[in-house]
Amino acid sequence: MLLSFVVVILPLLVNAQFANGAAVNLQPVEIIASRYFLPEEAGMKTSRVDTLIIMDKINLSLSELLAENTPVFIKNNGRGALSTASFRGTSAAHTQVLWNGIPVNTPMAGMVDFSLVPVYIIDAVELKHGASGIADHSGGFGGVIQINNFVNWNQRRRVRFLQGLGSFGTHNEYLSVKAGTATFQSHTRLYHTYSCNDFPYINRKIGIIDSITGLIINPSDTNHNANYRIAGVLQEFYMKVGKHNMVSLRYWGQGAQRAIPRITSYEGPEGVGQSRQQDTDHKGVMEWNHYGSASFLRVRTGISHKTLNYSLMNTIAGTGAYPAVFSYSFVTSLFNGLSYSRSLPKGFKLKSAFDWNIHQVVTEDTVTNTGYSKLRHEQSLFLSAYKSFAGRLNLNFMTRLERVDGKLLPLIPFAGFDYRILPEQTLLIKGHIARNYHQPTLNDLFWVPGGNPDLRPEHGITGELGMEMACEYGAVKLHFEGSAFYNDITDWIIWLPDFKGYWEPQNIAQVVSKGVEASLSGSLLLGSVGIKMVVNYAYTRAINYGDPVAWGDNAYGKQLAFIPRHSGNAMFNATFRSFSVTYQHNSFSERYTTSSNDRMQRDWLYPYFMNDLLLGKRFVFSRFSLDAEVKIYNLFNETYHTVLFTPMPKRNYLLQIMITL
Repeated sequence: MLLSFVVVILPLLVNAQFANGAAVNLQPVEIIASRYFLPEEAGMKTSRVDTLIIMDKINLSLSELLAENTPVFIKNNGRGALSTASFRGTSAAHTQVLWNGIPVNTPMAGMVDFSLVPVYIIDAVELKHGASGIADHSGGFGGVIQINNFVNWNQRRRVRFLQGLGSFGTHNEYLSVKAGTATFQSHTRLYHTYSCNDFPYINRKIGIIDSITGLIINPSDTNHNANYRIAGVLQEFYMKVGKHNMVSLRYWGQGAQRAIPRITSYEGPEGVGQSRQQDTDHKGVMEWNHYGSASFLRVRTGISHKTLNYSLMNTIAGTGAYPAVFSYSFVTSLFNGLSYSRSLPKGFKLKSAFDWNIHQVVTEDTVTNTGYSKLRHEQSLFLSAYKSFAGRLNLNFMTRLERVDGKLLPLIPFAGFDYRILPEQTLLIKGHIARNYHQPTLNDLFWVPGGNPDLRPEHGITGELGMEMACEYGAVKLHFEGSAFYNDITDWIIWLPDFKGYWEPQNIAQVVSKGVEASLSGSLLLGSVGIKMVVNYAYTRAINYGDPVAWGDNAYGKQLAFIPRHSGNAMFNATFRSFSVTYQHNSFSERYTTSSNDRMQRDWLYPYFMNDLLLGKRFVFSRFSLDAEVKIYNLFNETYHTVLFTPMPKRNYLLQIMITL
């Protein structure tokens, strides 16, 4: 009904707005090209997700965008469920995420649920691999992911509405309104997504013996108690003040509700183990940028407030529903930052930054009357110097000094280089060596029961060496980047079962993460035909060298649980006039769920291969355009699992219509 309303009403609005009948000049899709040989990025591996891909994935979450188009491995706990990142074989807390410069990682668990970040609110995604993320934040042994919003001063007004209808009772609605002048811009985005998520599957964790044949039969089942709903708003204001200043204000508010289905091996009564989770988030950031002739000054302040409620209900005959767990958590964070950079003669550039963040966490389980309330102060001083030598060699030196709750941490240094092998050609060798620290999260220290206040910070040495090449052959453009990395992390924090009857975090002696990352992108334009491809591959060895007393002898020297050795993805897009076809492939090798990597056990996940197809057509009218797309997920109808005892849907569909005026 909403779609019909928009289709009927929008043309009337357009007629009122463009009474002269002039044709609308449609804005082309912006392709953000990679930036090469910048002194401030010397030794750093930085990759950016193409804006064409972001538009194709606009109805998905950040977890799916990263899993399908970057080397980051996403541990997905089911459709619409918790999704966390493993960047270069590290843990979920080792990937730092920033939204317009302020951290998204919760100080409680230190990680980000990527399923709760819709692609619709993102204009650009940038990944800084490994220690390259020291430029923005500490503690990212895997890397730093930046999600940003930008202003387009040339676009004075635009209205965009998107409606998606898919399998399993899924529907998405997105509305974007841009308006402004050459000195003031406003951009409002509203979004809502809902899914019953009740897909059928064959339950291979339950076996029924046929009384006649004696064979074991796996019954058909339905993914019950798995619905989810996410709704939110992103509001942006931008204002130019004079010729050298810009002020911006951004607010992101979101509410999410989701039911958590039971594992597939459950055979108990229906009224037991009904779980639900509610997340409410408010984030705001205000920023002033001053652009000098050879300098740049930024002042930023932000606030974040999160409420998380979790309940586990059991139905008891004669008494009704009874909470086994009913917990709530409140997290409030204040962010303040100042940065200044300046270009000096002879190719020198300097940058300094200071950040002061305050976190307040209150959490309680009302059933057991347990929880904690803690305050954390973080100060960080960042200094860097860059130098370019004759356009052939770039050097980059960075250091970060931090204090957490009054305790000063050792220096976090970084030294990197880029060397251009051939003059005037984009053929580079790059590398760096760095040190990094990661503080225990507040849950690690104070969770009841199990928190360990004696935990030591994780620290490690990381190194990287790679090459980058870009070339053009007529209508063909190619870009290749490959690198080998090595992380040696001491006092790795992991939660292990304890003799007391609950899990407890411990410092493990050593984890070594090493491997190779490679990416290849290319484009070809021949008349009305355009072809674009992006291919990523990662080989990761995350090896446990922890104490055999804690892990067991069979775990020493083995791959960490849930980390695949091989992972890769590929995207191919072809356009012809107003038609488009996009093919997406994503795969990774087997993953072990035990520290011993025992293939003789049932509890391991076989290799994963996923294929999606998108077919699109654009209709351009005098006053508006309409884009229609059909998306086919799990094209070959494969049976697969991302985690144990959690089903995933077979082939499913989404019809999407976007109207732009």
